[in-house]
Amino acid sequence: MLDEGKLTDSQGRSVDFRNTLILLTSNLGAEYLLKLKESEPVEKVKEQVMTEVRSAFRPEFLNRLEAILLFQRLSKQSMRRIVDIQIKELQARLSERSIIIEISDAAKAWLSEKGYDPSYGARPLRRQIQIHVQNPLAEDLIAGTYTDGDEIFVDISDVDDGLIFHKQNDLAIIK
Repeated sequence: MLDEGKLTDSQGRSVDFRNTLILLTSNLGAEYLLKLKESEPVEKVKEQVMTEVRSAFRPEFLNRLEAILLFQRLSKQSMRRIVDIQIKELQARLSERSIIIEISDAAKAWLSEKGYDPSYGARPLRRQIQIHVQNPLAEDLIAGTYTDGDEIFVDISDVDDGLIFHKQNDLAIIK
């Protein structure tokens, strides 16, 4: 994509991209991939997907790409692992304030199910974690419900379709 590893803007400023890997993602041909069963290989529909790609991009652009890869759609098991990764990242941010967050397996399964949409990959899951965990937690931190050094346990609510945050004996229901 870049001539000799340089990117130049309209003002003539250039950036060195020689040791850079650029990944482009697209949903072109996704309808063919969605028709596959989870166990079927993506190679089965590769030519159909590539026809879509060739109709959307000029040959000059496609010729500059090193490789075009098709990914298997995310399974529900994969989504669960992504929940673990996202929560681990949240825990790393909270550790700066010595706050520990633990999320029950039931809550992780709930988030995985709520965020599962084979059409859009992991983005809906990320949004669900933000809506149901990060945003309520941020609001509670700002409100002073939780302070540095607290341990927070997140579980599914018995009362409604949501998550509940526990700090020792205090309960706060979050939808």
